[in-house]
Amino acid sequence: MPPPNTTSEMLERIEQDNVRFLRLQFSDVLGMPKNVAIPVKQAEKALTGGIGFDGSSIEGFVRIEESDMVLKPDLSTYTLLPWRPREYTVARFMCDVYKASSGKPFEGDPRHVLRVAMEDAARDGYIFNTGPELEFFLFRMVDGRPTTLFQDVG
Repeated sequence: MPPPNTTSEMLERIEQDNVRFLRLQFSDVLGMPKNVAIPVKQAEKALTGGIGFDGSSIEGFVRIEESDMVLKPDLSTYTLLPWRPREYTVARFMCDVYKASSGKPFEGDPRHVLRVAMEDAARDGYIFNTGPELEFFLFRMVDGRPTTLFQDVG
């Protein structure tokens, strides 16, 4: 089911999904995932104006004097966290990071950096494609127990 396009539709979807908590996810400048958890009663505030947080607590973001930042959820990234019990449903949004003082995008937000790079590439006639690279390892089982010996040599 595609995510709703408007705040009111999203709030209805959150209620239908019986969500209790929202995780507002973003990444630091090194790409490490971070999040702010909020109760669902703050969903409307998060979706309309964003949720403030202390940017100085995130490695590489800002100094304490410039620490007020805002997370604004991207509605298209709404998803339920499948490992949570149904009666305590938690959903997450990927968020863009903004400066609270100016309302402008934070230049150190990796989503913002990617967006700017994609716009630059488009102006030059390029299409900027990205995608995850999944890696995994196959380990040998010995007497029914996993080892650190590789199953293959690939």
